[in-house]
Amino acid sequence: MTYSLSDDRFILGGRSFSSRLLVGTGKYLSFPLMKEALEKSGAEIVTVAVRRVNLDRSSESLLDYVDTKRFTLLPNTAGCYTAEDAVRTALMGREAGLSDWVKLEVIGDPKTLFPDTEALLSATRTLVKEGFTVLPYTNDDPIMARKLEDAGAAAVMPLGAPIGSGMGIQNPSNIRIILESVSVPVIVDAGVGTASDAAIAMELGCDAVLMNTGIAGAQDPVAMAEAMKLAVQAGRIASKAGRIPRQMYAAASSPLQGISR
Repeated sequence: MTYSLSDDRFILGGRSFSSRLLVGTGKYLSFPLMKEALEKSGAEIVTVAVRRVNLDRSSESLLDYVDTKRFTLLPNTAGCYTAEDAVRTALMGREAGLSDWVKLEVIGDPKTLFPDTEALLSATRTLVKEGFTVLPYTNDDPIMARKLEDAGAAAVMPLGAPIGSGMGIQNPSNIRIILESVSVPVIVDAGVGTASDAAIAMELGCDAVLMNTGIAGAQDPVAMAEAMKLAVQAGRIASKAGRIPRQMYAAASSPLQGISR
């Protein structure tokens, strides 16, 4: 049967989505520009940093520019360096009415922004017990990915490269092993710089891609948002279609068998 993108739903946390591109709301030059880029991306899930948003809505907030009837909010714990702080931030976001979903970040180093996986695992266990749908940002370690799944994570989100680096997928072999090691969705999070990076992530077999800087930091964020949408779709289709095997030597497009000489 021929693969159909329109019939291929992305199931995450018990909910169904048509888009496999998740996008962030930070780093845009203006809220109107952010709104336009979000709409062009075709995404249905957008991340919001709990600690960087005006929750009481006493002044202009990025939440004024996100249509919550169209987009599912995914609060994140960006800026948290301990499990306790991340848990507290997630609870604060839920109390403010954002969501009981959380993109869980526990940063271990301010220079690389690599995750503190020990604290991440602890916070995941706590938030799952608190009734959250937990989507943890982690490194590209298959062992930790499995531990996070065992802790109740609804997905695992390994980095492709350091946050905001734009370096693309640096360790595709580990991503492949993670895909073999867990049964929950695998979402590449961090490091995507351009459309080809997103396509590679999907061609590897990942379920989705999450990005912010790759769109918001582009010279034309709105155009890049559309490019990322198309790249994720193309990569998904290619993954399902099945690429030809790699081989050392040429193989004629028109076989020589049956050709008279």
